[in-house]
Amino acid sequence: MFVSDCRREFYDVIVSQRVLLLVASDVDALCACKILQALFQCDHVQYTLVPVSGWQELETAFLEHKDQFKYFVLINCGANVDLLEILQPEEDTFFFVCDSHRPINVVNVYNDTQIKLLVKQDDDLDIPAYDDIFRDDEDEEEDSENESDGSEPSEKRRRFEEAVIERTMKRRQRREWEARRQEILFDYEQYEYHGTSSAMVMFDLAWIMSKDLNDMLWWAIVGLTDQWVQDKITQMKYVTDIGILQRHVSRHNHRNEDEENSLSIDCMRIAFEYDLRLALYQHWSLYESLCNTSYTSASLKLWSVQGQKRLQEFLADMGLPLKQVKQKFNSMDMSLKENLREMIEESANKFGMKDLRVQTFSIHFGFKNKFLASDIVYATASLMENIEKEGPETTNFIKALDSLSRGNLDKLHQGLDLAKKQLRAIQQTVASCICTNLVISQGPFLYCSLMEGTPDVKLFSKPVSLCLLSKYLLKSFVCSTKNKRCKLLPLVMAAPMDVEQGTVIMVGIPPETESSDKKNFFGRAFEKAGDSTNSRTLHNHFDMSIIELKTEDRSKFLDALISLLS
Repeated sequence: MFVSDCRREFYDVIVSQRVLLLVASDVDALCACKILQALFQCDHVQYTLVPVSGWQELETAFLEHKDQFKYFVLINCGANVDLLEILQPEEDTFFFVCDSHRPINVVNVYNDTQIKLLVKQDDDLDIPAYDDIFRDDEDEEEDSENESDGSEPSEKRRRFEEAVIERTMKRRQRREWEARRQEILFDYEQYEYHGTSSAMVMFDLAWIMSKDLNDMLWWAIVGLTDQWVQDKITQMKYVTDIGILQRHVSRHNHRNEDEENSLSIDCMRIAFEYDLRLALYQHWSLYESLCNTSYTSASLKLWSVQGQKRLQEFLADMGLPLKQVKQKFNSMDMSLKENLREMIEESANKFGMKDLRVQTFSIHFGFKNKFLASDIVYATASLMENIEKEGPETTNFIKALDSLSRGNLDKLHQGLDLAKKQLRAIQQTVASCICTNLVISQGPFLYCSLMEGTPDVKLFSKPVSLCLLSKYLLKSFVCSTKNKRCKLLPLVMAAPMDVEQGTVIMVGIPPETESSDKKNFFGRAFEKAGDSTNSRTLHNHFDMSIIELKTEDRSKFLDALISLLS
């Protein structure tokens, strides 16, 4: 059931209870969690936080804690499956689900008692009508033995025949209704996509309760930017949500312009900016950032000798000396940095990069600390998927969560270093895949498989890193291929998951087109291909378009996928 008043139906209900927070492993979920934690701290709410990276961990966490807790808050997990069927909870257990995954499961929508959905109502949800999906099963059997014995045999036969005809009609109507129900459900569940960021939903709650702080607003901005960096929402949705947040930024940060009441330099300030679409450039060198940002790398085709020449021409056109471009951004001449954005934008237009400028926000505190929202996204995601083992499984999650607090700058800088490594690894892998023709057209989709022993292959056994690589690779392949048909195809990418167990992780990415609505059909397609071939698949991720598969089942699974999508 949708919650119409978050404060009354959600927060006021749990504020006096012990609550279990189940949080998915993505940056938007972490930001939503930080906002909720800050609210809980204000009101001294007792809670336990459990990170969950997939359905198995969610089930385990629920089974471990179901006796101690009656109220569960799920962040970025749980909306797109039938929760009651998976978890089998007692009737006095309640779930509050704040999840950006779409489509929302219809059973969750129409459950009035145990499941409460914290979802922005203005999202285009297209929920099927209740009567089209659910039907009360009536006992339609007529009891012919209740006939009075005094009636004529011919009268009895006539009544019996009428009852048979009526039952047959009802059965036929039921079959037709079932067929229509399947059709409606198929249309509704066919595509997977994302709605409003969970961090924004939580910030709205804080705002309604007049408890919104600048820190919470920043976390909402980072949650939205995560959706944009991971390519989960359309440009239109991003710009619309940026507009909503911009109003809050003006409200919270208006004192910066007032010289008499200006804030101290140590205070936190958020500013709206039109900035460059270059990854981490303020914490890196401009040259490295141009080489390792997917947009510039794909546009200039930097994996080829010709592409490297174009990069040199691009820098020459801006009039930037190589010595300046290759040193840390902070160390560049002030005279060059002042007009850098305008210079880069002007030259980018000549080289066909018309979308190099993007609407975003930056945060300042202290003299040295300035970060763009995308910097935080890359750093936090890299900390969460750090492949260097440091203690228990939850260490990475806790580190990533801590890096979002202003007091933990050392963790944030560690995340930025990991993010640079990750972006370099992605670009090198993209270059080697394109130069060695590893991207193959399989008919209805493109396919690329990373072999065991490829550099940095361990990094790509993690879902967020693999999705980023797949999106960067598809973008670069579309720019490099001359085949017009291939430009319109989606991509399926596989990487080794666990060599000892013989499993691969596979992800499906929708086509890279101008009108792309970011809807992904691979979740359902993977499910059907797995069922039809009895492949040993594991649908453990909250994103349905990511699956795990036994290596020896891969070829029959792909054959089924090809015939299914052809």
